[in-house]
Amino acid sequence: MGYFKQIVEIIFGMIHIVLFEPEIPPNTGNVIRLAANTGFQLNLIEPLGFDLDHKQLRRAGLDYHEWADINCYRDYDDFRNNCQFNNLYAFTTKAEKIYSNAVFQPGDALMFGPESRGLPQSILDSLHGDRKLRLPMTSASRSLNLSNTVSIAVYEAWRQLDFNRDSVD
Repeated sequence: MGYFKQIVEIIFGMIHIVLFEPEIPPNTGNVIRLAANTGFQLNLIEPLGFDLDHKQLRRAGLDYHEWADINCYRDYDDFRNNCQFNNLYAFTTKAEKIYSNAVFQPGDALMFGPESRGLPQSILDSLHGDRKLRLPMTSASRSLNLSNTVSIAVYEAWRQLDFNRDSVD
């Protein structure tokens, strides 16, 4: 994606969904479908736990791959250096701030860690406390499914932006 297009997307409200080293093809497929239906950009940070042509990934994403704006980055530094976004929010069970208390802006990036281990501590340590968010759960819960978490966060960000995209029914 060219620099000009990235700037235009920031101005017009593109939210970036960022999956850091996703491991399970159906989860990423579900997020591809979510990105296509919201018009948000999906950013995948490698290494991925699967091939992008994986059968389960395609099945979960149905025919939405062609309508999703997907970018792949070779690692976190490549993402930071080449993806233009406003604020970076990291979703983690270790955060104090609840996701619905964040004030999302056009061009923000919502980052989620791999299913088995979450985001690395080094990434979490690099972000200010108010940029680390969690979804509330009962104390006995360990975590929510990745694609469910992404969906909840994406729709909250979109709601805060008044569902402002090309067309909303």
